[in-house]
Amino acid sequence: MKTTDKIKLIIVDDHPMVLEGLRAMLNQIAYVDLTAIANNAYEAIELIKIHQPDMVLTDINMPEISGMELAKKIKSDFPDIKIIGMSTFNERSYITQMIQNGADGYLVKNANKEEIEKCLLAVDEGKMYLSVALNLNPTEKKELSEIPILSSREKEVLELIAEGFTNQQIAEKIFISPHTVDSHRKSLMAKLNASNTAVLIKQAAKFNFI
Repeated sequence: MKTTDKIKLIIVDDHPMVLEGLRAMLNQIAYVDLTAIANNAYEAIELIKIHQPDMVLTDINMPEISGMELAKKIKSDFPDIKIIGMSTFNERSYITQMIQNGADGYLVKNANKEEIEKCLLAVDEGKMYLSVALNLNPTEKKELSEIPILSSREKEVLELIAEGFTNQQIAEKIFISPHTVDSHRKSLMAKLNASNTAVLIKQAAKFNFI
């Protein structure tokens, strides 16, 4: 990040006290431009359309649309926006699902200002950041940071491949050309480090994509 730049950030949480605490903390960080605050996922999507932020810091456990679903929607519609999940939960299943849906980092809500700064800078530089409070061993951290990020269309194609459909059949089912299906298949093979369809499905199961 250039010193003259600021990270345009939107925070999303349905708890007013959490929002106020985060607002106060983020306003003390010189390189952060706190662009907007949303109380739910619906507000967040509208504010993202208006402000085009660099990053979204979102709670995971929200009513109606969770932070995990919001992350998936953001990555589908605004793939360049970085996402940091935030929660009181430190269970691996929550973290894994958040990362699978496109999150670039995960903070536990009791993180202090120093850790939030560290997280924002790491994610801004394109690195995965996982909260120190998660108490993960190096192997677990490595496994989580290596979860591939798939687009919603890639996930859709992957599920159909796993069901045994051919490129032509997939194309007809989701109304795209066989050439586009083939492009998605090649991208999936690369992201999941698979040399053939059998390995692709095995890798997809390993990461709980199917």
